[in-house]
Amino acid sequence: MITTPRNLGHLTKRIRQTPQLFANYPHVFYDLAASMTPWQGKEMSYRLRNGYTIVSPNADGARFPIYEIFADDAYLLDTMLAGLPADVHVMDLGGQIGCFSLAVALKRPQARVHVYEASPTSASYVRRNVGANDLADRITVHAKAMAGEEGTFTFVDSGTASGHNGITAPEGLGHEVTVPSTTFDAAVKEMDGRVEVVKADVEGAEYDIILKSDPASWATVQRVVMEYHPVAGHSLDELLEFFAAVGLHPGEHDRGTRPGLGVIWLSRK
Repeated sequence: MITTPRNLGHLTKRIRQTPQLFANYPHVFYDLAASMTPWQGKEMSYRLRNGYTIVSPNADGARFPIYEIFADDAYLLDTMLAGLPADVHVMDLGGQIGCFSLAVALKRPQARVHVYEASPTSASYVRRNVGANDLADRITVHAKAMAGEEGTFTFVDSGTASGHNGITAPEGLGHEVTVPSTTFDAAVKEMDGRVEVVKADVEGAEYDIILKSDPASWATVQRVVMEYHPVAGHSLDELLEFFAAVGLHPGEHDRGTRPGLGVIWLSRK
């Protein structure tokens, strides 16, 4: 990788954050260094200072959500949950290794979270991390894809619990897998028709999931945070039009490094 001021600054930030974030930071530093050598370990274990224990593959794509959510607060979680019931019901679409769901459970001890993760590898880590932190009674893990139709869904899976698995995955990232799929409407029914918060990071499947859903399924949703991706034939305007029709309007908007990519927050006014 070519070193630039931008990625050097990012690396410096992560080095600074590591002792602040992890109680076992010497071990984390060792595993990070080993990942650049032939002696790279298969997994990394993190003991967070907030009390959580998290395991992930020793791969860049698997590690970065731990920093993004627990160090950077990338989803502005306090704002997302402000004013909502103590037992808020949350749907996490694209759970990766489970960090967002774990963060919600930490912020709101009475919250109920349903997390959907299509990658078989990633879903196995969600289950491990939920179980290791005794949260199986509050976080329900669904090892299936969220899509526009029930049945099956095919996408590219790296096999390393990367946050970049999906239909927009870079060429050569991994191999195609086909997994069971469900719909947003079916997921809402499974949560007894009550969902206040939706987080979606599904690497391009957001258009299929949202635009094919029944507007009535969004009636109880108060907040949405969604990463959107460049997908041929689609644009963010389609999603914003859909959300406006169901009473959800944009607020914060973090535009990405290329057209059609970014993170947007929506709320019911």
